[in-house]
Amino acid sequence: MTTPSASTTAAADDVLLRVSGLGVRFGGIVALDGISFEVRRGQICGLIGPNGAGKTTLFNCLSRIYTPAAGAIVFDGVDLLAQPQHAIAAAGIGRTFQNVALFPAMTVRENVMVGRHCRTGTGYLANAFRLPSVRREEAEVRERTERLLALLDLSALAETPVKNLSFGTRKRVEMARALVADPKLLLLDEPAAGLNHEEVDGLRQLILDVRERFHVTVLLVEHHLNLVMRVSDQVVAMNFGRKIADGPPAQVQADPEVVRAYLGTETA
Repeated sequence: MTTPSASTTAAADDVLLRVSGLGVRFGGIVALDGISFEVRRGQICGLIGPNGAGKTTLFNCLSRIYTPAAGAIVFDGVDLLAQPQHAIAAAGIGRTFQNVALFPAMTVRENVMVGRHCRTGTGYLANAFRLPSVRREEAEVRERTERLLALLDLSALAETPVKNLSFGTRKRVEMARALVADPKLLLLDEPAAGLNHEEVDGLRQLILDVRERFHVTVLLVEHHLNLVMRVSDQVVAMNFGRKIADGPPAQVQADPEVVRAYLGTETA
């Protein structure tokens, strides 16, 4: 019997997310066709591909919105597909959405505080009698919320209803809501959509700051290739539900199959 070496064990422990042979079909349409890749702890991994490549479908599998017909997802050593959808945030996965999913009539602060619900433990009776444990928990939620509002430059808008904000600002609110639950993995679904060039550059620095300050791993779906290539440690390219490239940004960007997927031809 062969015993794994220390380096092999360390390498295995370093993998936070392992997607293996993932398959999803919608009727006769193959949305994901045997997708496999790994994301290591502390990495920023960019997920790219043309429209219809299967990127959001993959995110929906990771969020347990969809259940794949084949394959496995192991997150931090746990079989993610065995977990119910409502347990995903508590398991350590936070997500933003392509089309922002916030409570429009609630304020910025209230929307962010909602994201901490999966980390609260006091029950109905404790809340009804306003026990000290409830007050301590509420103080912690507020402290974390205020810290994130400051980091994402949202403090001045804390009492503003989300419905009155620009699309770009609402995306920052959604990121704050995802981060307030202390995720190990942050799924960002097209965070640069609707942003101008200056805002995209600011987003790049924000993603890097979030990774460093919160020690979070980031999986990023984005059509803005310049952002992906500048911020990512690893890039996974998809087309028609299949993985076509996986590696460092420069290597993936130069891959002939990736070039064909985006431009329809190889570069000279």
